[in-house]
Amino acid sequence: MFTIFKEHKNFGKQIILLAINDLKKTYKGAAIGPLWAVIKPAFTLFVYWFAFTVGLRGSGDIVWAGKEFSRFIFMLVGFVPWFFITDSITLGAKSIRMNKQFVTKVSFPVSTIMTFTAVARLLVHLFLAVIMYVVLLCYGYMPSVYNLQFFLYCPLMFAFFVALTWSTAPMSAFSKDFENMIVSIMAGIFWLTGIVYNSYDLGNTVLEKIMLFNPINFFANGYRNAFLYDKWFFENHWELIIFLVEFAAVIVLGIWNYNRLRKRLPDVL
Repeated sequence: MFTIFKEHKNFGKQIILLAINDLKKTYKGAAIGPLWAVIKPAFTLFVYWFAFTVGLRGSGDIVWAGKEFSRFIFMLVGFVPWFFITDSITLGAKSIRMNKQFVTKVSFPVSTIMTFTAVARLLVHLFLAVIMYVVLLCYGYMPSVYNLQFFLYCPLMFAFFVALTWSTAPMSAFSKDFENMIVSIMAGIFWLTGIVYNSYDLGNTVLEKIMLFNPINFFANGYRNAFLYDKWFFENHWELIIFLVEFAAVIVLGIWNYNRLRKRLPDVL
């Protein structure tokens, strides 16, 4: 951990600039550039809104915590963290391979590559979060003190998935198959998380407890606690404890993998 912090020292400005450049590079050649980072998730939300609100009118609203929510609003609040999570995992795993010039041609702290990749995704996430909040206000959801939990869940989400890339990015640099496996798994993980359904209310107690071990659920439920359910993060204490244990495990595993592989990356790339 000391090595990773040392690599980040005095690189704050460069990380922000590289994050912005990463967004520009991703959408280079497009007329509207980084705006595609917003249009893509907006179109996805429109498709799900149309499917559940117009096409599947019998799907019904979501009732939880003594309140009733339209399925569109319920999914909106779940999708906003999901877009950040899926990009952080897939692009984070590819980050070293996609930026190998920083490893092979210049003296650059390798761990900061994963950080500026995640910061680029965070900038998009913050913009989407603002749009989400405006939509909620338009639907009659008034500001409340519970909304402040966003400033807990968002940094925690960023830190968790940066720590995860300390393992996945070096391993993907060594194995293209590992990178492809992550991309393939993410398509299925979507349906194993409570993005379009309520993981607290599955009608099966055992399944509901198993879902507590999915860290993606922690953030989807956390955003809904902050903006829909009006519940504090500590009220479901078991979910919080399980997540913190998983977070610690991800950090330890990430540090071990990063220190084990980072010196061999220039030769591999």
